[in-house]
Amino acid sequence: MKTSFFTFIVCTMLNQPAKAQSPKPTINHIAQTVVNMQESEFFYGTILGLDTIPEPFHDGLHTWYAIGGNASLHIIGGAKQKIARDKGHHLCFSVVSMDHQIAVLKKYSLKWEDWPGKTYGITTRPDGVKQIWLQDPDGYWIEINDAH
Repeated sequence: MKTSFFTFIVCTMLNQPAKAQSPKPTINHIAQTVVNMQESEFFYGTILGLDTIPEPFHDGLHTWYAIGGNASLHIIGGAKQKIARDKGHHLCFSVVSMDHQIAVLKKYSLKWEDWPGKTYGITTRPDGVKQIWLQDPDGYWIEINDAH
């Protein structure tokens, strides 16, 4: 990290670490290709309750969702087939009420599991946060937790 001598002196006097002049990267979006846009739109919009945001392509092959801050999730149609995915590679969404999210999953007869893989199980982390895992229509793993 390159800082000016002046920045170093000022930060030392204020007892703060010197910072680089350029900002660190921030997440912009995550993109996932899917086989069936309608199934994926139902899952992300209805099951998870994500809000769509404007997308520039207007080609019927893209749907964008707000996922917090300035980040978005891009669902892109055109995948040829679903592929097996490892649970360790997942997206995680925090919810206010795990009970509400589980009620939504039950309403649509969707299964979930705990980290070890017990169907309808709930993992509780040492800090008390509850977690469940489920897969979207293309097999992408989604963690849902109640971390605040």
